[in-house]
Formats: sequence, structure tokens, C-alpha cells
Amino acid sequence: MATIERVELQMIDLVPKVKRVDAIQSFVSQETPFVTITDSDGAVGTGYCYTIGTGGPSVMALLEHTLAPALIGRDPERIEGIWRDLMFLTHATAVGAITSLALAAIDTALWDLKCKKAKIPLWKAAGGVRDRIPLYSTEGGWLHLEQQALVDDALAMQSKGFRGSKIKIGREHISQDDARLGAVRAAVGASYEILTDGNQSFVLSEAIRRAQVLEEHRIGWFEEPLPSDDIQGHVELARRTSVPIAVGESMYSISQFKDYLQTGAASIVQVDVARIGGITPWLKVAHMAEAFNVMVCPHFLMELHLPLVCAVPNAKWLEYIPQLDAVTSMGMRIEDGFGVPSDAPGLGIQWDWDAIDAMSLGSRTITEGA
Repeated sequence: MATIERVELQMIDLVPKVKRVDAIQSFVSQETPFVTITDSDGAVGTGYCYTIGTGGPSVMALLEHTLAPALIGRDPERIEGIWRDLMFLTHATAVGAITSLALAAIDTALWDLKCKKAKIPLWKAAGGVRDRIPLYSTEGGWLHLEQQALVDDALAMQSKGFRGSKIKIGREHISQDDARLGAVRAAVGASYEILTDGNQSFVLSEAIRRAQVLEEHRIGWFEEPLPSDDIQGHVELARRTSVPIAVGESMYSISQFKDYLQTGAASIVQVDVARIGGITPWLKVAHMAEAFNVMVCPHFLMELHLPLVCAVPNAKWLEYIPQLDAVTSMGMRIEDGFGVPSDAPGLGIQWDWDAIDAMSLGSRTITEGA
């Protein structure tokens, strides 16, 4: 039996290629912790997570001082057991973003290692339902962009075969969101999907008002209309509108998704593999949503989510926001508006380690247990 001998930790800060502004924040940087696990057979797996500009050092501290030392000597194939042990090891700080992000970096590294040793790509190892998934673009729909820029980007993506675009909403007055969405709808026609994202910026009464506008423009979903901990507010909003309610990027446990699904507070699950704590819990949420006949359309991390949405039967979309171009030797494969997962063993991400090392903000190697 092979055991884990070494855990390498490092973090880089990726600056977005374009300005990204939504109703509550601006993305000025993306701290990206990496975990690389080597077992006694010499097999290597790499995982990662992310924060939007802050919190990365806290994730790294939890990995260095608590989680990584607990991996030494463990059987890397016992992924579920490791995940549970590490969760209970950090029970005083869970459920929460820092713990989930740290767990995700480890869990994705273990899945990468397992798939590489088995010589199978993640999308097949996790289910292998489909070999491609339709893309929608968020990168040209940010809140600061003017109306014509939104139209131009949606038309450009439509010409590339994309099936939809997401537009950020939450301008000061409802009429501004109305005009922006109306202009895009008029340009792209009825068959192109327009999705919207409020980024938790509304109170319930205003969300109900905005949902009426979304219905008029035949919007595909209303994402994060309210703060994520307001389940009852989402229940009431879902009752008052025909626009599907999408949630998930700000939720950090399986149980939180269970509460939304049981109460009918959401009809689209946007579980984020980094924020839920890795591939292991991501698959559980996806299959739980399947039991409720609910779609899974994950948030961000397109390179990592691509094999996962191709693994499960209830996924419909992959969100296009380029993230890793500066640190990969090969970009995500796109054909006629579809994301196509790699057949290479592992996660399917081809890391450029020279670029990562050059951008590193610090590293640590763990070879002895706690």
C-alpha cells in the first residue's frame, strides 16, 4: 500500500485579465493556494482553491499547521475517509469558507493523484455521463460595463457558438437593469439564453420587483438575489416569480444545500468545488440535487468544473470565466461553444510550473506528520 510521503504548499496571486465588478465587490486579485501530494510510489497529484483577493494566507496557515501534517502516512486512495477525518480535525472552524477552501485544495489533489495512478480522466472516474457541455459567458457581463459593451460581447459570444451570457444586475434603479437586459435581448434574439446575477445585493421586496423585469425579458435564472443565509426569503421569492432561482456559490456545506432543496428555495444549484470543500462533497451535492430533479450549474473554476459537469447527469451549463491561462501550458478545450474535457489522466489541467514558481508568494514542504 502506498502512503503519502510529502505535501508541498504554495500560493500565487492571479490578477484578472479584465475588470470585474458586480453589485457588491470588485475583483482586483485572486489568491490561489496549491497543494501537491506525493506518495511512496512517486505518484503526484495537484489540487488548488481560490479566494477573491483576501483570505489566502489564512487558508495557507490552516494547510501548513493543521491539515497537511495530518496527511503524512495516510493511504491516498481513501479519499472519503481522509476528507471526513480532516473535517472533524477542524470541527471548531467548520462550517466556513477558510476550512472548506483548505479541504478543497487537498481533496482535488487526492482525486488528481488517484486518477493519474488509475490512468483515467476525472470526468470518466466521477461518472462519465457526457463528453462535452454548453458554455455561457460571464466575462463580458460585468456591472460597470455600459449597455453597448454588453450587447457587443453577447453577440461576439453567440457568433462563437456559445448558448448564453450572464449579465450582472443591481444598478441603482430598476430601470437601468431593465434597459440593459432589453438591449441584449433585442440584439441576440429569443433563443439565446440570458442569465442574471444579483450577487446577494437585494432585500426581498426589491428582488420581487426586479424579478418582474426579468420575467419580461425571458431571463433564464436569477442568481443570488438575496443573502445566502436567508432561506425563507428565497422560498418567498421563488413562490412569487416564474424565473428560476439559482444559489450555491456562497454555501459551504452539504446540509446548506439540503435545506434549500427541501424547502423549494432554489431550482438551480451552483455548487462551487472550492467553496464546498472539494470534489468529494461536490459530487454529493450534485447527486442530491438530481434526487430533487434540480439542475447543477457550478460557479466559476471552469477548468476544474468542466470534468465534473460532464460526470453527472443533471448538469446543463459551464460558466466561462478564464482563470488559469497565465499558469497553464494548454487552455480549456472549446469546440463550437462547448467545453470538452481532457482525456489525460487526472483533473485534465496542464500546469505551467515555471510560471507558477515565478509567481509564488511562498512555499512550504511537509514531510512529517503532526
